[in-house]
Amino acid sequence: MCRTADLRQAVLARNDDSARALRAELAGRGVIAVNLLSSPGSGKTALLEVELALARERGVPVAALTADLATENDARRLARTGVPVQQVYTDGLCHLEAATLRGYLAGWLPAEARVLFVENVGNLVCPASYDLGESLRVTLASVTEGEDKPLKYPGAFGLAQLVLVTKADLAEAVEFDRDTFLANVARVNPGVEVVFTSARRGQGAGALLERALAVCEGARAHEPVMARTPDHPHPHPHPHPEQDPVRHTQPYARPHAHPEPHPAGGTEPAAAPALSVSGPPPRTAPDPPAAPRSPAVPRHGHPVADQR
Repeated sequence: MCRTADLRQAVLARNDDSARALRAELAGRGVIAVNLLSSPGSGKTALLEVELALARERGVPVAALTADLATENDARRLARTGVPVQQVYTDGLCHLEAATLRGYLAGWLPAEARVLFVENVGNLVCPASYDLGESLRVTLASVTEGEDKPLKYPGAFGLAQLVLVTKADLAEAVEFDRDTFLANVARVNPGVEVVFTSARRGQGAGALLERALAVCEGARAHEPVMARTPDHPHPHPHPHPEQDPVRHTQPYARPHAHPEPHPAGGTEPAAAPALSVSGPPPRTAPDPPAAPRSPAVPRHGHPVADQR
């Protein structure tokens, strides 16, 4: 048991090192990453489609990277907006890691991009434990998932710097209790902003883009209570069990993660090697089993062309 725990700590510590390096590199280029977490089927891709289309319409240079265990379906949808999109296969992993993300960005991330949207694997457990070098962590939940989602997944919601509720147009049909949901969010993450959205109706359209641009321009993102410790005055999105308002018999926390840039004088490295501008992303596992592919879609880890 102890050796297993030690191994987990080592894996997460290594990820934190990669995340800090990536955050510094992105900051040096004037780019922020937005990490989007949700359950499968929450409407994350549909909402991101709306936000990317608005960004292009407004002339805001953005890019998107979407992670899945298999298929390029989400990447194809996002590519229709005309925004640069990168597909990542996680080769069976239920989450992205900072080193993997960094490898796929090398030589691909457009020089003019200001915001990189990262659509994480659909999962509210593992992704919550891995800092990706983001400056804004967003957790999404649809009204069809119920009001107790924040209590069932306190790590994902307790470390969010913004919460988006999707499919709000279905709230009445599924008898979604808005007040109960908001109260549950407040239990695990007091003060976090909650925005209700509907990709079909346009409700809340642009909210995610606007919050991301504000952080890009220097606004301080929400600091979750779970991310605070007495000896760490800066925010970092990992939960601390002793501060979790919902008691657990098993720890779900991870030792360290830092989702937003540190202020001057903090513990972040002053500089990091720049992202490579050439060479393919590293492969840490073999490609997924061969499946029928459209010739228009490049192989594993390559940009997805606009299919319009």
